[in-house]
Amino acid sequence: MLFGMRAREDDTVVAMLASAIRRDISFGVLRPDQKLKIEALRQSYGGSNHSMRETLRMLVAEGLVEATSQRGFRVMSATEEDLQDILLMRLETEKLGLSRSMTRGDVAWEARVVAALHALSRAEAAVQENPDDVTALEWDEACRAATETLLSACGSPRLIQMADKFYNQSRRFRLTLLREGRVDFKARAERLEKLQRALLAREATAALALLEDDIRADLGI
Repeated sequence: MLFGMRAREDDTVVAMLASAIRRDISFGVLRPDQKLKIEALRQSYGGSNHSMRETLRMLVAEGLVEATSQRGFRVMSATEEDLQDILLMRLETEKLGLSRSMTRGDVAWEARVVAALHALSRAEAAVQENPDDVTALEWDEACRAATETLLSACGSPRLIQMADKFYNQSRRFRLTLLREGRVDFKARAERLEKLQRALLAREATAALALLEDDIRADLGI
Protein backbone atom coordinates (compact mmCIF):
# COMPACT_ATOMS: atom_id res chain seq x y z
CA MET A 1 0.00 0.00 0.00
CA LEU A 2 2.77 2.43 0.90
CA PHE A 3 4.63 1.69 -2.32
CA GLY A 4 1.46 2.29 -4.29
CA MET A 5 0.93 5.64 -2.60
CA ARG A 6 4.49 6.72 -3.39
CA ALA A 7 4.06 5.76 -7.03
CA ARG A 8 0.89 7.84 -7.28
CA GLU A 9 2.62 10.80 -5.64
CA ASP A 10 5.49 10.54 -8.13
CA ASP A 11 3.02 10.39 -11.02
CA THR A 12 1.28 13.51 -9.73
CA VAL A 13 4.57 15.43 -9.49
CA VAL A 14 5.58 14.38 -13.00
CA ALA A 15 2.17 15.39 -14.36
CA MET A 16 2.45 18.82 -12.74
CA LEU A 17 5.99 19.36 -13.99
CA ALA A 18 5.02 18.23 -17.49
CA SER A 19 2.08 20.64 -17.54
CA ALA A 20 4.29 23.59 -16.53
CA ILE A 21 7.05 22.82 -19.02
CA ARG A 22 4.54 22.04 -21.77
CA ARG A 23 2.94 25.45 -21.13
CA ASP A 24 6.28 27.27 -21.31
CA ILE A 25 7.25 25.49 -24.52
CA SER A 26 3.88 26.46 -25.99
CA PHE A 27 4.33 30.14 -25.06
CA GLY A 28 7.96 30.27 -26.18
CA VAL A 29 9.40 30.77 -22.69
CA LEU A 30 11.48 27.70 -23.50
CA ARG A 31 12.67 28.33 -27.05
CA PRO A 32 12.96 25.85 -29.93
CA ASP A 33 16.27 23.92 -29.77
CA GLN A 34 17.00 25.27 -26.27
CA LYS A 35 19.03 22.84 -24.16
CA LEU A 36 17.20 21.57 -21.10
CA LYS A 37 19.48 20.90 -18.16
CA ILE A 38 18.04 18.93 -15.28
CA GLU A 39 19.44 21.11 -12.49
CA ALA A 40 18.38 24.37 -14.13
CA LEU A 41 14.88 23.01 -14.69
CA ARG A 42 14.66 21.88 -11.06
CA GLN A 43 15.53 25.39 -9.90
CA SER A 44 12.76 26.83 -12.07
CA TYR A 45 10.06 24.19 -11.68
CA GLY A 46 10.96 22.10 -8.62
CA GLY A 47 10.93 18.33 -8.37
CA SER A 48 13.73 15.81 -7.92
CA ASN A 49 16.29 14.67 -10.47
CA HIS A 50 14.26 11.51 -10.99
CA SER A 51 10.91 13.26 -11.43
CA MET A 52 12.39 15.84 -13.81
CA ARG A 53 14.04 13.14 -15.92
CA GLU A 54 10.74 11.24 -16.06
CA THR A 55 8.99 14.47 -17.04
CA LEU A 56 11.38 15.05 -19.92
CA ARG A 57 10.97 11.48 -21.09
CA MET A 58 7.21 12.02 -21.13
CA LEU A 59 7.64 15.18 -23.22
CA VAL A 60 9.97 13.29 -25.57
CA ALA A 61 7.17 10.77 -26.15
CA GLU A 62 4.83 13.68 -26.89
CA GLY A 63 7.24 15.13 -29.44
CA LEU A 64 7.80 18.39 -27.56
CA VAL A 65 11.31 17.57 -26.32
CA GLU A 66 14.15 15.75 -28.04
CA ALA A 67 16.69 13.46 -26.38
CA THR A 68 20.17 14.26 -27.73
CA SER A 69 23.00 11.84 -28.46
CA GLN A 70 24.92 13.23 -25.46
CA ARG A 71 22.12 11.95 -23.16
CA GLY A 72 20.74 15.42 -22.69
CA PHE A 73 17.50 17.06 -23.73
CA ARG A 74 16.43 20.05 -25.76
CA VAL A 75 13.19 21.66 -26.89
CA MET A 76 12.05 20.30 -30.23
CA SER A 77 12.77 22.52 -33.21
CA ALA A 78 10.03 24.64 -34.80
CA THR A 79 11.07 25.09 -38.42
CA GLU A 80 8.91 25.49 -41.51
CA GLU A 81 9.58 21.81 -42.23
CA ASP A 82 8.33 20.90 -38.74
CA LEU A 83 5.18 22.96 -39.31
CA GLN A 84 4.47 21.27 -42.65
CA ASP A 85 5.04 17.83 -41.15
CA ILE A 86 2.71 18.55 -38.21
CA LEU A 87 0.12 19.84 -40.69
CA LEU A 88 0.38 16.59 -42.67
CA MET A 89 -0.08 14.45 -39.57
CA ARG A 90 -2.96 16.52 -38.20
CA LEU A 91 -4.78 16.31 -41.53
CA GLU A 92 -4.26 12.56 -41.79
CA THR A 93 -5.26 11.66 -38.25
CA GLU A 94 -8.07 14.14 -37.66
CA LYS A 95 -9.77 13.61 -41.02
CA LEU A 96 -9.63 9.85 -40.58
CA GLY A 97 -10.98 10.14 -37.05
CA LEU A 98 -13.81 12.48 -38.05
CA SER A 99 -14.75 10.30 -41.02
CA ARG A 100 -15.06 7.28 -38.75
CA SER A 101 -16.94 9.28 -36.12
CA MET A 102 -19.49 10.44 -38.68
CA THR A 103 -20.08 6.83 -39.68
CA ARG A 104 -20.24 5.45 -36.15
CA GLY A 105 -21.45 8.39 -34.05
CA ASP A 106 -24.90 8.36 -32.48
CA VAL A 107 -27.18 11.10 -31.13
CA ALA A 108 -25.12 11.27 -27.92
CA TRP A 109 -22.01 12.01 -29.99
CA GLU A 110 -23.88 14.75 -31.85
CA ALA A 111 -24.88 16.30 -28.52
CA ARG A 112 -21.27 16.22 -27.29
CA VAL A 113 -20.10 17.89 -30.50
CA VAL A 114 -22.68 20.68 -30.20
CA ALA A 115 -21.72 21.24 -26.54
CA ALA A 116 -17.97 21.27 -27.31
CA LEU A 117 -18.38 23.74 -30.18
CA HIS A 118 -20.56 25.96 -27.99
CA ALA A 119 -17.89 25.92 -25.26
CA LEU A 120 -15.31 26.79 -27.89
CA SER A 121 -17.34 29.78 -29.11
CA ARG A 122 -17.52 31.11 -25.55
CA ALA A 123 -13.76 30.63 -25.11
CA GLU A 124 -13.12 32.48 -28.37
CA ALA A 125 -15.24 35.41 -27.23
CA ALA A 126 -13.33 35.50 -23.93
CA VAL A 127 -9.87 35.41 -25.50
CA GLN A 128 -10.76 38.19 -27.93
CA GLU A 129 -11.88 40.36 -25.04
CA ASN A 130 -8.92 39.58 -22.78
CA PRO A 131 -6.05 37.75 -24.50
CA ASP A 132 -3.84 37.19 -21.44
CA ASP A 133 -1.93 33.95 -20.84
CA VAL A 134 -4.59 32.35 -18.65
CA THR A 135 -7.40 33.06 -21.10
CA ALA A 136 -5.20 31.96 -24.00
CA LEU A 137 -4.62 28.60 -22.31
CA GLU A 138 -8.34 28.23 -21.63
CA TRP A 139 -9.04 28.97 -25.30
CA ASP A 140 -6.37 26.49 -26.37
CA GLU A 141 -7.87 23.80 -24.13
CA ALA A 142 -11.33 24.47 -25.57
CA CYS A 143 -9.86 24.04 -29.07
CA ARG A 144 -8.24 20.75 -28.05
CA ALA A 145 -11.40 19.49 -26.35
CA ALA A 146 -13.51 20.29 -29.42
CA THR A 147 -11.13 18.39 -31.67
CA GLU A 148 -11.08 15.41 -29.30
CA THR A 149 -14.88 15.40 -29.22
CA LEU A 150 -15.10 15.35 -33.02
CA LEU A 151 -12.97 12.22 -33.04
CA SER A 152 -14.47 10.62 -29.94
CA ALA A 153 -16.81 8.23 -31.81
CA CYS A 154 -14.15 6.90 -34.18
CA GLY A 155 -13.78 3.66 -32.20
CA SER A 156 -9.99 3.79 -31.99
CA PRO A 157 -8.36 5.00 -28.76
CA ARG A 158 -4.94 4.81 -30.45
CA LEU A 159 -6.07 7.07 -33.28
CA ILE A 160 -7.45 9.60 -30.77
CA GLN A 161 -4.18 9.45 -28.81
CA MET A 162 -2.10 9.96 -31.95
CA ALA A 163 -4.24 12.90 -33.09
CA ASP A 164 -3.91 14.47 -29.65
CA LYS A 165 -0.12 14.10 -29.80
CA PHE A 166 0.17 15.99 -33.09
CA TYR A 167 -2.39 18.55 -31.94
CA ASN A 168 -0.22 19.27 -28.90
CA GLN A 169 2.84 19.64 -31.13
CA SER A 170 1.01 22.35 -33.07
CA ARG A 171 0.26 24.38 -29.93
CA ARG A 172 3.33 26.64 -30.25
CA PHE A 173 2.36 27.70 -33.75
CA ARG A 174 -1.29 28.30 -32.83
CA LEU A 175 -0.49 30.39 -29.74
CA THR A 176 2.04 32.41 -31.75
CA LEU A 177 -0.72 33.31 -34.19
CA LEU A 178 -2.91 34.35 -31.27
CA ARG A 179 -0.15 36.43 -29.66
CA GLU A 180 0.54 38.18 -32.98
CA GLY A 181 -3.14 38.93 -33.56
CA ARG A 182 -3.31 36.77 -36.69
CA VAL A 183 -6.28 34.58 -35.75
CA ASP A 184 -9.32 35.46 -37.89
CA PHE A 185 -12.01 34.75 -35.30
CA LYS A 186 -14.86 35.85 -37.57
CA ALA A 187 -13.83 33.38 -40.27
CA ARG A 188 -13.34 30.69 -37.62
CA ALA A 189 -16.83 31.21 -36.24
CA GLU A 190 -18.37 30.97 -39.70
CA ARG A 191 -16.33 27.87 -40.52
CA LEU A 192 -17.19 26.07 -37.28
CA GLU A 193 -20.89 26.90 -37.68
CA LYS A 194 -20.83 25.35 -41.16
CA LEU A 195 -18.90 22.37 -39.80
CA GLN A 196 -21.53 21.76 -37.13
CA ARG A 197 -24.33 21.87 -39.70
CA ALA A 198 -22.45 19.46 -41.97
CA LEU A 199 -21.80 17.06 -39.09
CA LEU A 200 -25.43 16.99 -37.97
CA ALA A 201 -26.55 16.45 -41.56
CA ARG A 202 -23.86 13.76 -41.97
CA GLU A 203 -22.50 15.52 -45.05
CA ALA A 204 -19.07 13.88 -44.89
CA THR A 205 -17.44 15.54 -47.89
CA ALA A 206 -18.34 19.05 -46.74
CA ALA A 207 -17.40 18.32 -43.12
CA LEU A 208 -13.97 16.95 -44.01
CA ALA A 209 -13.26 19.90 -46.32
CA LEU A 210 -14.21 22.35 -43.56
CA LEU A 211 -12.06 20.48 -41.04
CA GLU A 212 -9.08 20.67 -43.39
CA ASP A 213 -9.61 24.40 -43.89
CA ASP A 214 -9.78 24.86 -40.12
CA ILE A 215 -6.58 22.89 -39.47
CA ARG A 216 -4.70 24.88 -42.11
CA ALA A 217 -5.97 28.17 -40.67
CA ASP A 218 -5.11 26.91 -37.17
CA LEU A 219 -1.47 26.63 -38.24
CA GLY A 220 -1.42 29.83 -40.29
CA ILE A 221 -1.16 27.99 -43.60
